[in-house]
Amino acid sequence: PSHQKKAGTPTMGGVMFLAAFTAVSLLFRKEGAEVVPVLFLTLGFGLIGFLDDYLKVVLHRSDGLYPKQKMALQAVITAVFLRYLARFSGISLRMRIPFLPGKELDAGIFTIPFLAFVILGTVNGVNFTDGLDGLAASVTILNAVFFSVASIGLGNGVSPSALAVIGSLLGFLVFNVFPARVFMGDTGSLALGGFVSGMACFLRLPLFLPLVGFIYMMEILSVILQVSFFKLTKGKRIFKMTPIHHHFELMGWSETQIVTVFATITAILCLIALMGL
Repeated sequence: PSHQKKAGTPTMGGVMFLAAFTAVSLLFRKEGAEVVPVLFLTLGFGLIGFLDDYLKVVLHRSDGLYPKQKMALQAVITAVFLRYLARFSGISLRMRIPFLPGKELDAGIFTIPFLAFVILGTVNGVNFTDGLDGLAASVTILNAVFFSVASIGLGNGVSPSALAVIGSLLGFLVFNVFPARVFMGDTGSLALGGFVSGMACFLRLPLFLPLVGFIYMMEILSVILQVSFFKLTKGKRIFKMTPIHHHFELMGWSETQIVTVFATITAILCLIALMGL
């Protein structure tokens, strides 16, 4: 797809909604003790994205952060968050099982590695999703709606975080829908990944992420499958281009069509996930 015409559009717009999200989270930090750790994970990943964007946009280093640097920083943020969750949060690490109310999965010694995998997978999935105007924002608003309803229903105090994300992203979407006047950049997409995975951990809903975060999962899986298949077959491809939203673009879908379909799929799956609570 010719995204050349988008060159010159301001990026790092993630700073706009992160400022609003941070302000609301700090206002409500007394109401829900979980608000601050979710804010930590969101801002932690947002800061990694900000460094990446800063190197690309301001210092004109085309690669931004090197992959190893990015992974190391992501691992540190994830480790600090999971240590807090396990040691100090007072929240059980048993995970709610979809469609089996009252049933929980205790993964024992595998819990922390599994949650680390979930956090890093989600963060990078959201990052891959952010490739079309309004796509990552639309899908994440629907995720945030799911988490706010789940939080209120489960009596967990983390709903202000979700409501803050809904509000700040709706405001951002005004400038980010096609044709976008501002992009969220890695600052925004990595932060949103932190938010989604943080909410899932605190509400003990990581097993619901394949449903509500289906689009993120498809985006990252399409890249993994494409790269693996390309290497195995010495140059053959499964998709025309990955992440998968580009495959649909090359099939002739417009950006608006893809965003509408992906958001609709997410909305339906979020409703199914709510029934699964």
